[in-house]
Amino acid sequence: MATAKKTEAPVKTGFQKPTERDFAIIKKPVITEKSMAQMQGNNKVTLRVIDDTNKAEVKLAFERIFQVKVVDVRILNVKPKLTTRGTRYHGAIQGYKKAIVTIAEGEAIDLFKE
Repeated sequence: MATAKKTEAPVKTGFQKPTERDFAIIKKPVITEKSMAQMQGNNKVTLRVIDDTNKAEVKLAFERIFQVKVVDVRILNVKPKLTTRGTRYHGAIQGYKKAIVTIAEGEAIDLFKE
């Protein structure tokens, strides 16, 4: 009698594959002294996101892209600011939407891959 080989099921990580929409939602990380301190001390990542997104979409996109468990998401709108360039030229710095994502304890991500 011949014995049948057992096929091993692929190991699931619990996260789905990221979609194009996920990569579109997250524009780029916000790099400031305050955001770097939050990242190191409180396990929070600050991101610039598209204007028509919400907390649930940001949470799913972040989990799918970085394969980490997200505990909390806070979203805020950064208002545009008026500025002058020299003494003659007036302009404005465009406003944007920002998300602060809290990652579960014991998990970490590397935003600055070499």
